[in-house]
Amino acid sequence: MTLRQCRRAVALAWALFICIVRLGPMRLRGPLTPVRRALWLQACCRDVLASMGIRYRVTGAPATRGLVVCNHLSYLDILICSAAMPCVFVSKIEVNNWPYFGWAARTGGTLFIDRSSRASAAAVAIQIANRLSGPVPVLLFPEGTSSDGSHVMRFHSPLFEPAVAAGAPVTAAAVRYVIEHDVPERELCWYGDATFVSHLWKALDTPGFFAEVQFGEPQVYPDRRSAARDSHDEVSALRGARVRVSETAGALAE
Repeated sequence: MTLRQCRRAVALAWALFICIVRLGPMRLRGPLTPVRRALWLQACCRDVLASMGIRYRVTGAPATRGLVVCNHLSYLDILICSAAMPCVFVSKIEVNNWPYFGWAARTGGTLFIDRSSRASAAAVAIQIANRLSGPVPVLLFPEGTSSDGSHVMRFHSPLFEPAVAAGAPVTAAAVRYVIEHDVPERELCWYGDATFVSHLWKALDTPGFFAEVQFGEPQVYPDRRSAARDSHDEVSALRGARVRVSETAGALAE
């Protein structure tokens, strides 16, 4: 255990506590609408990122409505994307049972999906359709799982259908981790057999952790398969573009 880990762990615990405290006055001011939930989650995620020593940069215009699709490197993507813009997440159902974080996800308005169940996917598609008409974008990780960042895995198309049917815009977003001293991005990706606690402990001890999220232009697609294919290609291209500026981003993280 290092001094950095201890210091950041204490700061993280305090940030999580403040998230609970912040909710009380919000409830007193009226119902927790989707917008207010998303704003609460955004404030919490910004505090948590700061407590962990993770800085971030946003490139492009964050979406204000419709569907946002992003590559997935770890649970940290949720903090980064929410810090960049108020949004509603679609998450695997297992997160619902995580201590504290399940409660936070529910409070933030997250839609939970059991990826092994077609009935669950159909129900979540209806929920997405209902949310697309509102003022808060829905963010989806179409790869279905996190990766080591070596490439963007195939996007699953079913949950694109609500946006296609509604003629709602789909915005591609690409997340990238840049770490000082040329530490490979995969060192902070959460994949394989790594446990949540071991990954979090590593993140708390990582100096010079800088995250980038880049947004593309909103697109309207004629069908879900072309939406999945073309947005996948756009996210891959955005990720490739970030590779070329990694040294600049690393310098900014110093």
